[in-house]
Amino acid sequence: MISTVLTWAVQRRLASIEHIRQHPHEVQEQVFRSLVHTARHTAWGRQYGYADAPSAREFAQRVPVSSYEQLYPQLERVLRGEADVLWPGRVEWFAKSSGTTNARSKYIPITREALHDCHYRAGRDMTALATLYYPQTDILGGKTLSLGGTHGPNPFRPTDAASRVGDVSAVIMQNLPAWAEYVRTPPLELALLDEWEEKIERIARHVLEADVRVLAGVPTWMIVLLRRVLELAGTTSILEVWPQLGLFLHGAVAFGPYRELFRQLIPGPQMHYLEVYNASEGYLALQDEPDSEDLLLLLNHGIYYEFVPADQWEAAEPRALSLAEVSLGCTYSLLISTNAGLWRYAIGDTVRFTSLAPYRIRIVGRTKHFLNAFGEEVVVENADAAIAAACQATGTTVRDYTAAPIYFAAHNGASRGGHQWLIEFTEPPASLDQFTAVLDATLRQLNSDYDAKRHRNLALMPPQVTAVPTGTFVAWLARRGKLGGQHKVPRLSNSREMMEELLEQLNN
Repeated sequence: MISTVLTWAVQRRLASIEHIRQHPHEVQEQVFRSLVHTARHTAWGRQYGYADAPSAREFAQRVPVSSYEQLYPQLERVLRGEADVLWPGRVEWFAKSSGTTNARSKYIPITREALHDCHYRAGRDMTALATLYYPQTDILGGKTLSLGGTHGPNPFRPTDAASRVGDVSAVIMQNLPAWAEYVRTPPLELALLDEWEEKIERIARHVLEADVRVLAGVPTWMIVLLRRVLELAGTTSILEVWPQLGLFLHGAVAFGPYRELFRQLIPGPQMHYLEVYNASEGYLALQDEPDSEDLLLLLNHGIYYEFVPADQWEAAEPRALSLAEVSLGCTYSLLISTNAGLWRYAIGDTVRFTSLAPYRIRIVGRTKHFLNAFGEEVVVENADAAIAAACQATGTTVRDYTAAPIYFAAHNGASRGGHQWLIEFTEPPASLDQFTAVLDATLRQLNSDYDAKRHRNLALMPPQVTAVPTGTFVAWLARRGKLGGQHKVPRLSNSREMMEELLEQLNN
């Protein structure tokens, strides 16, 4: 009965999802008006004339595009407890951003509106779609195993017990409504443990006897937990532990490189996979069709979107496009204005539209996470697809990888470079040369700039691939205090800093 009532309640969100699909521009206009009106009496709103009810065009002319560093003076005031700076009221919760493994943490405000009207509303949307598409799983009749991070005191207000910072997953779990907490496992005292190895061990033992129907989390860390569950259960299939398991809600990293690993751990046709795009800054998109990997942009969840074309990324005052102005197939960086008080904020992610009716996207990468040392413009989407193709060709799977440029001395008057890849395989391929060749060939097929640079090795030499021992990347994350939660290894970088750290670790 509880499952039936909960299913009926969440499926009421289906009409709202359809409204997003059918009336995107009207919905975004309403969100824009609501955001500006609500923030008109804040310090930021007064500075930029929000009380004048500016149009979207006037808003773009008045309000600067802001990176985290540029917005930080206002964010620090919010962190220290000042009210009415970027959004009405005083903010108590902050997501400590783990979108990268940079030493400097980012603290993203999580207002009550952001929590309830963005994250939780989108969570209900995803649950509604899952119950619609997979009724046989009866996902609300059992438990959702969610694996997240932890939270702790706000370092800017160490004596204020009410103010906390942590992974967005931990903030969400700590504040879940009662019905959502009822269908979730493990209990908070385990889910929010900060010591990662202890957390995995205790959660694995706790959930052995649970009726788990859904998994939710980052693929990288979910695999670690599932393997420990299998060890404790003494079996090779998760379905022998949780026979009703039927769905994995995944996000934070591209799923392609992990798909085969999950098929091995959870064999059988009953298992389904849906992607979510839930960042520290907001829940932006979700997979609304089971047979497509495209993500529906969520337009009525307290976020107003703008899109910066690639040729404007380095501009001092980048020109942004509205939703109505975007084109298919182009790559854009995202600007968001949100009900957490982020205004024309450059989130750092890049997307490509695959549909304009409705508006669906694919996450391409990040503005700072691509390889372009030689004009090759390799983005994470290219790299993930090439890794997947090489795995299929050589019968292996990859746990993690990273790549960075190699610079060579001038040769015959032309400067030639290359890419160095460190890859952690589950089992090394029989032929690393074949893996490398397929990786290279697939990148050339997917990316004309890379192909042009690779022509006759004139600008780019063939990639240099090194298989690294199991645990290499986990050890690197551990050294930086980044184990668990949404922390992940940067796939691509134009800097060799991380590459050199890993090589030094391997040599010691």
